Amino acid sequence: MNNNLVITIGRQYGSAGREIGQTLAKRLGIKCYDKELLAVAAKESGLCHELFESHDEKPTSSFLYSLVMDTYSMGYSSSGYMDMPINHKVFLAQFDAIKKLADQESCIIVGRCADYALEEYPHTYSVFIHASLEKRIQRIKRLYELTDDKAKDLIVKTDKKRASYYNYYSSKKWGEAKSYDLCVDSGVLGVEGTVQLLEAYIRIKKENFSFN
Repeated sequence: MNNNLVITIGRQYGSAGREIGQTLAKRLGIKCYDKELLAVAAKESGLCHELFESHDEKPTSSFLYSLVMDTYSMGYSSSGYMDMPINHKVFLAQFDAIKKLADQESCIIVGRCADYALEEYPHTYSVFIHASLEKRIQRIKRLYELTDDKAKDLIVKTDKKRASYYNYYSSKKWGEAKSYDLCVDSGVLGVEGTVQLLEAYIRIKKENFSFN
């Protein structure tokens, strides 16, 4: 097991999770993988990039999770993998890419059940970014020039998809405090304040980890 620093960020839609991840990555001098993870997974797996775009953090209802992970343990060349629905192949490719990135470099990974994929990595920090619905409506409304109603509808639908995806593929519950090391309200702290808090948290946890 290496000593790479990896921060995983789960986020409610409109909470600025991606911006916070990108800003924190710059401060730490490491890369932030959000949509970029899709390209890495596509390259590693040989599946076309468009498949990752169309299935990105989308809920699924086919097959059983246990069958998916049993196939993962047997490898991509098994008959089970070949017969697997494409959404599961996409998940496994991302799962594998996340582990490889964590083995290769210090980085920040946004979404995609990264905290679950890396739960056995001791130097991983899992964070969930949230904010009040009103704060998120105002942010999405401003970014995409939407009405309040359309912004709210987009937020509700996106969060529902993310929660379904996370709850299906992981053994935890999306957005539940005990599923993460730290939950932060970016609506209260703002992007800069949240980044400062995460920097302090990482520093303190590192010191405590070394002490133990």
